[in-house]
Amino acid sequence: MSDNVVHVDEKNFQAEVLDSQIPVVVDFWAPWCGPCKAVAPVIDELAKDFAGKVKFVKIDTEQAPGLAVKYGIMSIPTFKMVKGGKIVDSVSGAAPKTFFKDWIEKTLK
Repeated sequence: MSDNVVHVDEKNFQAEVLDSQIPVVVDFWAPWCGPCKAVAPVIDELAKDFAGKVKFVKIDTEQAPGLAVKYGIMSIPTFKMVKGGKIVDSVSGAAPKTFFKDWIEKTLK
């Protein structure tokens, strides 16, 4: 896990995600999830690549089930892009870095 990725739960979700001054990629995951583990290094790399432009946070659905329910997480990993406190896009599943990079850049426009 890189220093550029913040762990979020119900206590700090408002401050870290909804009140963020920059867009946030929210990674809903769980420790037992194979695809979540497979994509974690990609998310760490992207957090470095987009440092200062996009914040990356991880929410363990086991530790914060209320957030998973609130945001309709049906499968993991699921990624939500939040801008100005609102979800503007969502993708599910593990994918290569190029997919996530293109998704983030498209969503930022």
